[in-house]
Amino acid sequence: MIITKTPLRVTLGGGGTDLKSYFSRYGGFVATAAIDKYVYVAVNKMFENKIRLSYSETEIVDSFQNIRHPLVREALRLLRLERNLEIVSVADLPSNTGLGSSGSFTVGLLHALHLLKGDTVARTVLAEEACKVQMDILGEPEGKQDPYIAAVGGIVNLKIRKDGHVTASRVRLKEDALKELQESLLFFYTGVKRPSSLVLRHQQEAVRRDEGEAVNLMHRIKDLAFKIQSALLRGDIAEFGRLQHEHWLAKRAVSSAVSNSQIDRWYEIGIKAGALGGKLLGAGGGGFLMFCSTSNQARIRKAMAGEGLREINFTLGVGGTKVAREI
Repeated sequence: MIITKTPLRVTLGGGGTDLKSYFSRYGGFVATAAIDKYVYVAVNKMFENKIRLSYSETEIVDSFQNIRHPLVREALRLLRLERNLEIVSVADLPSNTGLGSSGSFTVGLLHALHLLKGDTVARTVLAEEACKVQMDILGEPEGKQDPYIAAVGGIVNLKIRKDGHVTASRVRLKEDALKELQESLLFFYTGVKRPSSLVLRHQQEAVRRDEGEAVNLMHRIKDLAFKIQSALLRGDIAEFGRLQHEHWLAKRAVSSAVSNSQIDRWYEIGIKAGALGGKLLGAGGGGFLMFCSTSNQARIRKAMAGEGLREINFTLGVGGTKVAREI
């Protein structure tokens, strides 16, 4: 049995520019970080000539072609694995909460399946195979970010060329800057789960139709990602926070599905409590609300607790997918 451990992620800037509808015409740039919350995938050779899956549902089928879970089915097809398999997945946090769980699951699954076959593959190969399954084969409105940060880990910048080639570069933060960044970021679970595809399809269609406002907003988001990178490298966490606010305003304007009146209310409460900026993680619509504050964390925590939001601590910059155990 092989068990892989693959991190979830927090987007720091440029989310959405990694979608094909945008990067294929303008190129993309995303600043992102792996966090210490994980998806675990266990694979084992099964004695019976079947495939058994256990995730939020249980499936027992005679052939991979009969699997309902699309990511598992197409990953098995890609690696030419047809029967005699047991696959189990669990995660530290719920899916559909803006932390890139689909990308992490797909990378972790492919990693485990390759190892079961005796293959050793590069992390970038795992990332590209996950992109192929999600974006090319299944046609999901997913981007390059999630599989890449799940595979390589750390705090990285992803530069995406028009042809889809990705260059992942480590962001080498000074030790005191990383410590201040970690202490300044607060994460609160809204309790709302929503598939990212609902928001991303709307965004992709707006960009694909070349709607001027949507494209200009995405250009703005990419420009802010470069500024966010620069602020981090200078160790200017206050500026990083202010840029998060600008980033949120631009992201919210791209699609009406990104936010709603309740989320807007929580965000305003956080700003009034002293946050420099923040945003919903992921495509929007729910999940985790992030705030950045260099001096008012206690006030923000009290304000969010008063709204019934649960704080979850994330550590940024952990390693990419790895083998948790091999038996």
